[in-house]
Parts: sequence; structure tokens; C-alpha cells
Amino acid sequence: MRHSKVGVCDNCFPYFCSMVHVAVLVLKNAVVASITDAAYLLARVNEFLKMDGKAPAFEIQLVGLCAETAYNGGLFSIKADVIYDQRKQTDLIIIPSLAGHASGAVYLNKDFAPWIAIQYKNGAAVASLCTGAFLLAFSGLLKGKQCTTHWAYANEFRYFYPAVTLVDEKVITDQDGLYSSGGSNAYWNLLIHLVEKYAGREMAIRTAKYFVIDIDKKDQSPFIIFNGLKDHTDELVLNVQQFIEVNYADKSTVEQLAERFFVTRRTLERRFKKATRNTAVEYTQKVKMEAAKKQLEIGRKNINEIMFDVGYADIQTFREVFKWVTGMTPIEYRNKYRDY
Repeated sequence: MRHSKVGVCDNCFPYFCSMVHVAVLVLKNAVVASITDAAYLLARVNEFLKMDGKAPAFEIQLVGLCAETAYNGGLFSIKADVIYDQRKQTDLIIIPSLAGHASGAVYLNKDFAPWIAIQYKNGAAVASLCTGAFLLAFSGLLKGKQCTTHWAYANEFRYFYPAVTLVDEKVITDQDGLYSSGGSNAYWNLLIHLVEKYAGREMAIRTAKYFVIDIDKKDQSPFIIFNGLKDHTDELVLNVQQFIEVNYADKSTVEQLAERFFVTRRTLERRFKKATRNTAVEYTQKVKMEAAKKQLEIGRKNINEIMFDVGYADIQTFREVFKWVTGMTPIEYRNKYRDY
């Protein structure tokens, strides 16, 4: 299966085996900027190569379901260079971010899914930007694999695609010719990653400098705001969630929660995990850490005081859980976000 057009010459620098054919999908209900930014960045790489007296790296086409797709109630539109079923083969597919309700937007673009799967089977790489991961998952290609997406859509993604391993703390993922990016502007990092894949590190750095992109950003955990999944119908779990969120400073164990709500621990754990995609312990830890983050951002208490406020007595445990949730220590988080 072919997923890269890059070779390595004797001095270990990447070179192009041939021009990379890129299909940037013109999706319905897409975030238009993610379409135009992807096309523009790759076109800019071609310009850099031209300045250096080299051949362009990318042939870029806007590929649509129809000849023209309207956005913002018809305020403007994007014309496709080619209709998807007329593009028989490509090397790289870029799925832009979806706007609004991601699952609804996937339905509007469902005809793309089998085409994407066939292209991948024939050797194309596929990159989803932000919530474009929903369409990539719908194609079936992510089953048993990892991906990331916007953290605000993580619960929805896990609900609809439980067979996919969502690593929503990551800015980008790269596995078997399938790529994904995290929330909103994280797609710039994925685009730079693709430039490095196909044109080498030197060109990636040059492009990142031009677009003022932090090339080595790996983690979006510090940006995540935890909102527990509540669009389910398990009334017991909803009540437990509400209790945890109101009483996050308590040191309630799972056994105590089960006893309070008159169920066995096993029943509570099973139903809680099914409804929220978190164990009761994970959910409690994330709620506590969200409260701690808010105090670190705007409060004047020291870290020990905040630790006690959210129900921890051991500083090492508190630090470990905080770093697991945010990817940063409490001190690093305060230094980054505190309103002085």
C-alpha cells in the first residue's frame, strides 16, 4: 500500500519521487477556512520550491460532490476543480473541518466516504482536519486506529465511533497513512507535518516560519475544558454526574457513590462507563481538575490550598492527576494562564 511519495537519497535528505496529487475536499457544511488554508499553504510550498529553482511538489485540486458548494446561506461559494467520482486516483486527501453538528454534516457528505476508502485502499494517504475526523471515521478506515479531533467534540465522537481510539489530548496523529488534527487552529500543525512528510524538515520549518506556526506543538490538553457527556438517557448516571459536579471537594469513593444511589458498584461502573465513556473515578478526577484549573487561572490561593479545595490531601497525587488531565504541572499551568 502506497502512502508516501518521499524517498531518501544518499545524503539522507528527502526528495520527491514525483509530484504529489492532493485532493482537498469541498464538503458541505465545512469550515471554509480549513479548505482555503490547506490549499493555500500547499500552494505556497510550491512557490518556495519555485524560488529555489525546483519543481513544484503538489498538484492541488478542490474536489467536490458537485460543481459548486454554497456556504453561509449562499453568501459565497467554492467551485470544485473536479467532481469526486471523476478523480480516479490521488495521493493525498485532505478532509476539512466540519461546521455545526458534526454527525449531521457527515450525513450531508456521506457519498464521499466510500470514495475515500477506495482511494486509501489504492494507496492514498488521508488527513482529517479537526472535526473532519468524523467523516474519516464514517469511512471505516479508523476502526482499531487512533485519531484526534476538537476536544469539544470528543464525547460525541466516542459515542458514535467507539471502535476508534480517540486521543483527544494530541494535536496531531499519524498512523498507517491516516492523519488527524485536534481543535480548530491545530490543523496548521497537521499541514506542516504533511509538508515535512512530503517535502522534508527544512521546507516544513520554512513554511512554519512564514505562517508563524509553532512547529513542534504536540499536546492540546491544556486547552481542554471538561464537559462530561450528558446527552444520554441513563437517569441514574445523570444523577451521579450532577452529584459529583456539585460535591467535587468530597472524597467519595465509587462504593460510597453506589451506596448513595442504591446500586451495586459493578452496576454503577458498568452503566457509568457506557454512558459517559469515562469510569466514575476518571470522571471525578476530571471534574476536580477542572475546578483546580479555574482557581489556578483566576484565584490567588496557593497550590496546596487549591489541592485541599478540590478534595486532595497528597500533593504528589494531585500533581500526577493534574498532569494526566492537562499535560502540565499545576505550576506550569498557573504560569501559562494566570491573570496577574
